[in-house]
Amino acid sequence: MSVFDFVANVGHKLFSGKEDPAATIKKTIEADNPGIENLGVEFVNSFVTLSGTAISVDAIEKAVLMAGNIDGVGRVVSNIEVNGSSSSNAEGQTQTVGGSTFYTIKSGDSLSAIAKQFYGDSSKFQKLFEDNREVIKHPDKIFPGQQIRILS
Repeated sequence: MSVFDFVANVGHKLFSGKEDPAATIKKTIEADNPGIENLGVEFVNSFVTLSGTAISVDAIEKAVLMAGNIDGVGRVVSNIEVNGSSSSNAEGQTQTVGGSTFYTIKSGDSLSAIAKQFYGDSSKFQKLFEDNREVIKHPDKIFPGQQIRILS
C-alpha cells in the first residue's frame, strides 16, 4: 500500500454533484488507461483508494497522478499490485516513489522551466509532456498544485 497526498481544492473539475465520484474517477483513469486491469476505485471524503493489477510500477504512478490531480481529491491510497506484489507534498516540492520523482507544480512554473531544473535543458519539456500525457493534455496547460512525474 502506498499513500500519496495532493492539494484537494485544485485540479481537473470533474465532479458536478450528480454522478458518483468513484465512478467518475474510474472512468477518467480508464479513458487513458495506463495499464491497470480490474481497476477498483473507492472515494470517501476526498480520499481515493485504487485497486487492481498493473502491468508495471509506471502504470501505478500514472493512475495515482490521474486520480490525485482531480479537484476534490486530497489523498490517494494505492492497493494496486504489479505481477502479484504490492506496491504531503507542498508546491514546488518533490517526492521520490520507485524510480520516479513526483513534482508539485508551483505558480509561475512551466514545463520548460521544470525541464531545465531537473534535466539541465529547457528543451526537454517535451519529455516531461510525454511522460505525463495522461495527466497533462497540453504542454501549456499545467496548474499550481498539479503533480507530475519526473523520470530520469
